[in-house]
Amino acid sequence: MGEFELLERDGLARLGRFATPHGTIQTPALLPVVHPDAARQPVAPRELRRRFGLGAVITSAYITYRTPALRPVAEEKGIHGLLDFDGPVMTDSGAFQQHAYGRIEVGPEEIDAFQRRIGSDIATVLDVFVEPGASEQEARAGVDATIERARTARPLHRGLLAVPVQGGLYPELRRRSAAEASALGDVLAVGGVVPLMERYRFADLARAILAARPALAPERAVHLFGTGHPMTFAFAALFGVDLFDSSAYLKFARRGDLLFSHGTVAIDDLRERTCRCALCEAMPLPEVAHLPPAERERRIAEHNLLTSAAEVAEVRQAIRDGALWELVERRAANHPALLAGLRATIRGTRVFLPTEPESRRSFRVTGATSGLRPCVIRFLAHKDGWADGRGPFRTHPRVPLVPGALRSTPSRCRDGSELWWEVLTTFGPVPLELTELYPVGCAVGFEEFDDGGAPPAGPDLAGLDVEAGTDWTDAWTERHRDALLEWLYGRESAGALAALGLTGERSRRTGRLRALRWDGRKAFTIGNDGVPRPTWLGAQLLHRTLRYPAKRIIVQPDAEDFVAQGRSLFSRFVAGGDSSLVPGASALLIDADDHLLAVGRLLLAPPEMGRMPRGVAVRVTAHLRAPEEPEEPEGPAQAAGDPGLPPNLQP
Repeated sequence: MGEFELLERDGLARLGRFATPHGTIQTPALLPVVHPDAARQPVAPRELRRRFGLGAVITSAYITYRTPALRPVAEEKGIHGLLDFDGPVMTDSGAFQQHAYGRIEVGPEEIDAFQRRIGSDIATVLDVFVEPGASEQEARAGVDATIERARTARPLHRGLLAVPVQGGLYPELRRRSAAEASALGDVLAVGGVVPLMERYRFADLARAILAARPALAPERAVHLFGTGHPMTFAFAALFGVDLFDSSAYLKFARRGDLLFSHGTVAIDDLRERTCRCALCEAMPLPEVAHLPPAERERRIAEHNLLTSAAEVAEVRQAIRDGALWELVERRAANHPALLAGLRATIRGTRVFLPTEPESRRSFRVTGATSGLRPCVIRFLAHKDGWADGRGPFRTHPRVPLVPGALRSTPSRCRDGSELWWEVLTTFGPVPLELTELYPVGCAVGFEEFDDGGAPPAGPDLAGLDVEAGTDWTDAWTERHRDALLEWLYGRESAGALAALGLTGERSRRTGRLRALRWDGRKAFTIGNDGVPRPTWLGAQLLHRTLRYPAKRIIVQPDAEDFVAQGRSLFSRFVAGGDSSLVPGASALLIDADDHLLAVGRLLLAPPEMGRMPRGVAVRVTAHLRAPEEPEEPEGPAQAAGDPGLPPNLQP
């Protein structure tokens, strides 16, 4: 129990499975806060699962313990019997009441034992709530006390234990708390943040999570206490939060407020049918406003739950599509406080880079912060290194990108120096050879739809030797090939691969480079992200030209045969590899003696591999024991070594 399995991801954000005694939670998941007293819970817990698809809940062990009418029932029937709910139940231990009322009337060992007796699926250590305004000394004392309580609780729990991460607004304390919690907890619960969200201090919230995030163990589920409003769910998921709870659906309903992904609306202000969900189709919101108080509250709470459930689904789909940053930017545009939180997040880009995918299917510009996403920062830094020493560069906004138009693009200036073109893109000037790569090649910005009425223009050829009518397409394809290989594999390996005579294949419709071939056989395929992906032949070529351990993942002996047959490489069978690889990148899968077994694409980042007890680390795309593609002609036979490889690359 408690093992987290990652299924899909978009950077730190992840779709996963988290096993509990009462079922598996599909993450990211919203856990509605339910009151243990049914009389104070207008929507029954069992209805949360049946009608709203919310399969796990969180309730207060402290309130249950302190309420004479509830405690004996919970101890006799268990927390699931008290709630009449058969799904996973997480219990809080009273830290929020400490924040709200200044003190609680229970000790950490006492409430811990009570949670064990009532059968909580995920019990929470009673932490010391560190207020945002606490001094560093107070915050340190809170962290120390919480860690000590967790150490005491851990040996006593056979079940799942949530260990809160405290530290207030002090980054070093947040990091230490996260590291200690990672060694003790099954769920790492970022706490002490409710006041920040209540006061819309999302910039401070971002800084607190950014400080803790690198120290949070990747194999644990991450919970964010008090996430609340649905407009914050995407923001939380961006940091890799797997579980978030919310009592906002009910708190806002009590004061007559409707929750939407774009903000909050008072029901008494509504005159139009602004929501067409199933509930509001049955009874329009303006009519709900005039119901008797109890029925009105229940109806608004149900609407808020449905809105919250829909937003969780929106977040999950965005992770599947690789579009979570876009969703966060759209949500941030709805409130200045969220925009401040996004800007604070961007300043912590380095936290996202180790798990930032090599590419995505698309890049849509949604606002001023789009050009500051981690993928752009990484691309521009790599571009500067790639372009260093290559000048002179000539920049022009209309350098043709279709190879057939390159009839007047020579490669040298009159003084004999090599010429390099730059194109003005959404992200600034980019060398022409790199413009098909993600994110540039996939970017859709406002410039696509508004060129200011400027007439089309060709490159400025002043100072160049131009041979009229010369077709530079083949030379450009070779240059494009060399640039992509160097971008991915470095100058030395790119030179060795180019020397083999790899030829480029372009799309007849778009002119984009779509494949690299050797002796008629496809060695690399190139998708819309512009990244060459090796086939089995390409993997063999790379294996001979890349120095160990570059672009390699080492497979443990128990899994070698499975991987060589094309089975995915699971995390627990990874023995090591190139730490510079990122999710989505292609990697050579090898044994301990550097024998090539397969090639695949990473789901996990190398630092995560081996730590995740369940799930896939690398999805195999081509492998040792697969037959060659039937439509491809065979390469020249070799007397010894690997069939089809050029003589200079034979072992």
